[in-house]
Amino acid sequence: MRRIMTAAVLGLLCVGGAANARGEGPEGIIKGRQAAMMLSGVAMGAMKSAIDAGQPPASHRFNTRALARWAHAVPGMFPAGTGAEVGVQTNARAEIWSDRPGFEEKAAAYAAAADRLAELAAGEDAAAFAAQWTVVRSSCQSCHDVYKAG
Repeated sequence: MRRIMTAAVLGLLCVGGAANARGEGPEGIIKGRQAAMMLSGVAMGAMKSAIDAGQPPASHRFNTRALARWAHAVPGMFPAGTGAEVGVQTNARAEIWSDRPGFEEKAAAYAAAADRLAELAAGEDAAAFAAQWTVVRSSCQSCHDVYKAG
């Protein structure tokens, strides 16, 4: 099951990247970031299920590394000109661009939290991994509370 989820995540990331590579411009960037946001939710859900099932942190090394890479990419997925003005459905609020320092600060906190989660996935401390998962989840939510509509 985990291999199927991993393959699905990779496939969707490729589709998002391919959309942008085809020259869809801002629309492709929006579609790519929406796919990656959904996939990060899938990864977080899979990790939570593993935590609840008592699985070792190492069972999600790949997911945590992928999540950390995505976390570092987040600011670059919101360049100027990729908001509601494009005419593509997006939940990105204008504050992402009007409060860029605040957005980048929250994105940096998310990236640091995701990096730590990936470090913990290389170990065996299930309690620390579960606690850090909660930190990552909180950092996601703190950004969404301010910069995501709906």
